[in-house]
This record gives sequence, C-alpha cells and structure tokens, in this order.
Amino acid sequence: MTEEIKDQETTGAENTAAENGEMTEQQMTDMVSLKKGDTVKGTIVKIEDNQAYVDISYKYDGVIPVKELSSLQSDNAGELVQIGQEVECKVVSINDNKESLILSKRAIDSENAWEGLQEKLDSQEVFEVKVADVVKGGLVVDLGLRAFIPASMVERHFVEDFSDYKGRTLRVVVKELDRENKKVILSQKDVLDREFEANKQDIVGKLEVGQEIEGTVQRLTPFGAFVDIGGVDGLVHISELSWTHVAQPSDVVNVGDKVRVKVLKLDPAAGKISLSIKAAQPGPWETAANDFNIGDIITGTVKRLASFGAFVEVAPGVEGLVHISQISHKHIGTPHEVLKEGQEVQVKVLDKNLDEKRISLSIKETEEAPAQSETEERAARPARSRERAPKVEKIDNPNVSLSNEGLSFTLAERFGDKLNKFKK
Repeated sequence: MTEEIKDQETTGAENTAAENGEMTEQQMTDMVSLKKGDTVKGTIVKIEDNQAYVDISYKYDGVIPVKELSSLQSDNAGELVQIGQEVECKVVSINDNKESLILSKRAIDSENAWEGLQEKLDSQEVFEVKVADVVKGGLVVDLGLRAFIPASMVERHFVEDFSDYKGRTLRVVVKELDRENKKVILSQKDVLDREFEANKQDIVGKLEVGQEIEGTVQRLTPFGAFVDIGGVDGLVHISELSWTHVAQPSDVVNVGDKVRVKVLKLDPAAGKISLSIKAAQPGPWETAANDFNIGDIITGTVKRLASFGAFVEVAPGVEGLVHISQISHKHIGTPHEVLKEGQEVQVKVLDKNLDEKRISLSIKETEEAPAQSETEERAARPARSRERAPKVEKIDNPNVSLSNEGLSFTLAERFGDKLNKFKK
C-alpha cells in the first residue's frame, strides 16, 4: 500500500470518528500531552458566571476566569471577549479527574506585548491606543498588559479634568519599560512635542513682524492667552488683549475663540512668538477721539494724578490732560487737593492732536467763575505808586513860586513898583 493510500485511509478514519463523536488517535495523543504551562488556541463558545468557556478540541472545554481575560480589572467578562472570538491561552492548571482546565488569555497577551513594546521603545514608533480607564494621576491603556499614561504626558498643556478621555484614541510612544516590575509608561506629549518642533521652524519662517493672521485661543494663563496660529502657539500678553484695561484674560477671550492677531515679535531660536489682539483692531484714537470737537463739554473719569495735572479718560483708551492751571478757578498747589482717581468730572475740550494722541482739557471752564470779594478785588489791583511831592516850577522872578496847591505870592509883591508910581 502506498503512502498516499495510507493517508487517505487515515483521513477517512478520522472523519468517520468525528462523525460518530469519537476522538481520533492524534486528538487522544494531544490530550494526554496537555500540561500546565502549555500554549493552546481555541474559540470562545460560552460566557457564563463571569467567565469564558473555550473549545480547544480537548475532551472538555477550558475556562478563562474574568481576571485571566485581560490585564485590566473588570467585573464583566462580556466586556472583554465575545462568543466566536479566537483566543490564544496558557494552561494555568489541568485536572482530568475533575474535568477542570483553567486557562489564561492575559498571560499570553502579556508575553506577546512585552516583545512588541520593546521594539517600539527602541524605534520610538508612534502607534495608536484606546483609553480604557481614567484613574487618579492619568490614563490606563490595555496593550495585552496594563500601560499607563501619566497626566503630565497626555497633552502639551495642563489638563485639569480627564473625565471625557475614556474611549479616546491617542497617538503615543513608549516612554519607559520595566518588565520585572510590570511597568509600562506611554506618552502622547512626546508625539505632540515632536510634531510641534517639526512644524515650528517652517511656520515661524513664513511669519513676518506686522503680519495679521487668524488664530484660535488654546489656553489662558494669568499673564495672557496662547493662540494657535497654524500648529504653533503664540502669546498674547494681557496688555495686548484689549485697548482697555484687562483684569484677567477670561474677561476678554475664552478657549476656542477665533481671533485675529498681529505679529509683534519673532524669536525662532527660543521658539517664542509675541502676538497682539488689540493691534489688529482699530484703536480708540481712530474711533472715539474723532467724535470730540474743540469746545465740546464731555464726561470723563480721572485715571491718574500728577504734579502738573490730571489725566482724564473721556473714552475707552482715550485720555486727555487737564493741566493744573485748568483744574480750578482758585489757586491750588497740587491736583490732589481737589481731585481723586476714579472721580467722574465734566471737562471741556480745549485742543486735540490725533496724530500725537493728545487732547487738552479743562475742568474750570465747565464751571462758572465765583464772584470775588472786596478783599480779593483789592488784592488783585496793582499797588499804587507812592504819592510824590508837588512839583515846583522855577520862574525867572525869584518872588514868584508856583506849586500844585496855588499861587504863593501877593499882588503887592507882583505889582509893587507900579503902585508906587500912582502914589506920587
């Protein structure tokens, strides 16, 4: 009998035995040799009592307890495997007398995972993972073994709440492996940092100081807002958020807002980009200041006091100067004597120069000058010059003396000679 005929007869016998529910000689041999530690393959045929039953072509099915299904803790076997799923397991224990065959899918998954992760660590390969759970300090991933993404390695920025990360797909690299302590650390931040650095130089090289572009607010800090301008973040300092005073960035913008910004400064070496939102908007001097005409009386707020006068805000971002001489009708030594910061006042526009961003104002010209008292009038008059002695005019006749008080001579003294002639 040839070998081909023998094989055909053997195959036919096996088929007949299978049809009759009998085990073949090869199956009997496999069953006899099955022992603890062996690796077997099978199909999930039932999920019951929180464990999975596996057909491995043995005389009875093997059982995978829920804790041996995955490296992650779970109370529901149905969440970890499905009926009909093919699995590879390791024999944990076998007792033919009790028909007990305990298998572990987790053990094989873990062994396979360590080998693959070591290769990924060496090559720094980027691969996708699905977040299985959110725990204190970070995220948990099932890679056939438990892997952890610390909170500081999830994003390039601080994340306060990770509750919506469960089920997300992240792109990560292996950061650390410690097989002895069964420790696997992954990082998405390293992937994002790598991509950021790759794009930064290219993007920065295309930017120019003074250029205006669209961006998206990514995050807020006490000192400003970071805006994404195409894969690279630039900082809008709090002083550049608005033409008006800003107490905190959230008063002006929110995360996710679309904003127009102007490039103020570029530092490619340090990777810094300084942006401005207010510089990309019309300034207050281009809008509100045009509404003010010389002679107008308007309401303003005292913003600052100086020794030479007061700065009054007459529109958001528009301040004019009230010189100390224009504050009050009465004499004052300093503006602090009659004004205080935050005070609302009426002012008159005396002059304006929009090109130099200057407006001259007056408070006293909005008020009626008080009536002067007699004492104040007398003090205001120029001092009279001291009265001089009467001026005496000299004449040729020594007997004649003229002054402002009248003539100081007699008729006899003036016409004495002629009178004497009449007497003769």
